[in-house]
Amino acid sequence: MVHRMEQKQAGAVTAVSRSAAHTFSKPNEGRIRLLAGLGVEGDAHMGETVKHRSRVAADPSQPNLRQVHLIHAELHDELRDAGFDVSAGQMGENVTTRGLDLLALPVGTRLHLGASAVVEVTGLRNPCAQLDRFREGLMAAVPDRDEDGNLIRKAGIMGIVLVGGEVSPGAAIRVELPPEPYRPLERV
Repeated sequence: MVHRMEQKQAGAVTAVSRSAAHTFSKPNEGRIRLLAGLGVEGDAHMGETVKHRSRVAADPSQPNLRQVHLIHAELHDELRDAGFDVSAGQMGENVTTRGLDLLALPVGTRLHLGASAVVEVTGLRNPCAQLDRFREGLMAAVPDRDEDGNLIRKAGIMGIVLVGGEVSPGAAIRVELPPEPYRPLERV
């Protein structure tokens, strides 16, 4: 269920990360460049078609709806409070945010990152067993349940790059909601 959201909702980028190899964690960078229709320049998941190994094995011609992975820093805070040593980039995200409820955004939301980059939200990241290989028990700590017992995937969101540009820590994030009715995020 997507909650009614204010168009003025905003946040900030706290870290940017990329990895040229298919590694779970991505090292932090001073800046990253987003390329329209492709993703993060120099990242292993950049491309018009899927790059995640399991999806390539299933059908390498699928469109890449997972060009950019975003996680809210508040999740890192929550996990640290639960005893997990986790920081920006370590869960594979390209952009770490603060002050923005990523999980409540509807499909099609456009996130304006910094001066020019625009990422369109495509869905939720589906947490996988790699979380436990990174930190034992992390896979069980990432999902949650709402008051109705529905599963909440908290491992971040995915998006595609509509407009390229540089993104660095400290950049503002402006939210542009799609037309109603909103479609809730589903895993992609």
